[in-house]
Amino acid sequence: MNKSATVRHLVFTALLTALTLIFGRFFLIPLPWTHGNINLCDVGIFIGAMLLGPWAGGFIGGFGAMFLDLISGFAQYAPFSFISHGLEGIVAGLVFKYVRGKWGRVAGVSAGTIVMVVGYFFSDAILYTWATGAAGIFPNLIQGIVGSVIALLIATPVEKAIHPALTGK
Repeated sequence: MNKSATVRHLVFTALLTALTLIFGRFFLIPLPWTHGNINLCDVGIFIGAMLLGPWAGGFIGGFGAMFLDLISGFAQYAPFSFISHGLEGIVAGLVFKYVRGKWGRVAGVSAGTIVMVVGYFFSDAILYTWATGAAGIFPNLIQGIVGSVIALLIATPVEKAIHPALTGK
């Protein structure tokens, strides 16, 4: 990548990190039984992983979700969100990279969602109890599925819109 392309890639990574934070903050439902929340941050993570690759997806997921927790009153989850959503972005991005086409995108968001759900199961179990971890599986799965569907629906239009700016063509 030349210097100009690298700068464009960094700018879009930063923008999607901020959008991930906004998506998460705009739609955030606290869950009293897990002490956490469900939100739409997965949309930005999956879009970033699809369009910018696994490492950008990991950055967007890790930092976007961590900052979301810090500003939303869920600071106890910040390090766990950094890991869970960071790995979600990396895994989804790797699947997108190596499995092309529509089914590659479906497989990528599915793999990313599974990573996030497993990550939060252990996060809740470490922070609270195994029962709390189990209670969080369904809402985290719903969060991942909703984020996946939205990301899959808007990925192509977003890609067409930013492709000229991202490639410089």
